[in-house]
Amino acid sequence: MDSHLKEIRLDGEVAYDGKFLKVSRDRIQLPDGSISHREYIRHPGAVVILPLLDDGRVLLERQFRYPNDRVFVEFPAGKIDPGEDHLACAKRELEEETGYTATDWRFVCTIHNAIAYSDEHLELYLARGLTAGEAKLDEGEFLETFTATVPELMEMVKAGQVTDVKTIIGAFWLEKIVDGTWSPA
Repeated sequence: MDSHLKEIRLDGEVAYDGKFLKVSRDRIQLPDGSISHREYIRHPGAVVILPLLDDGRVLLERQFRYPNDRVFVEFPAGKIDPGEDHLACAKRELEEETGYTATDWRFVCTIHNAIAYSDEHLELYLARGLTAGEAKLDEGEFLETFTATVPELMEMVKAGQVTDVKTIIGAFWLEKIVDGTWSPA
């Protein structure tokens, strides 16, 4: 169906093999037959949790992100370990980062947040029936949690206080879920 747009990998190499990310450099054939190169990041994928409290507020995090040298407002999220079930990862990450557990989990959607230079995919889950507990942060992980209403979160997006793509997409999904326009799987 889209074969007239497909690029074909001819050969390639790992340009960088880090603990977390790998960078590949491939030689490819373009749809018109010419040869070009693509460099891209290999990422194992991650989960994003949209934690909705019984009172309608959402649980959010503030965390410093080194590449951009600032604190970001985000939904809880984390890397999927090799062979790990996506929902199991979401449950683990929610509890590790926030201390909360949830009794009601719904898959929302998959997003690809950097399609031009990464194969990263993010699996979004709605978590309800939340119970507070004690966070179990990874060594070297520092964050704080807070709550906001969905309208407050949307105002933070509008004002440019939330710029993280997974959180913006999650916020738009939550707005539609809460008002009954959309429903998760």
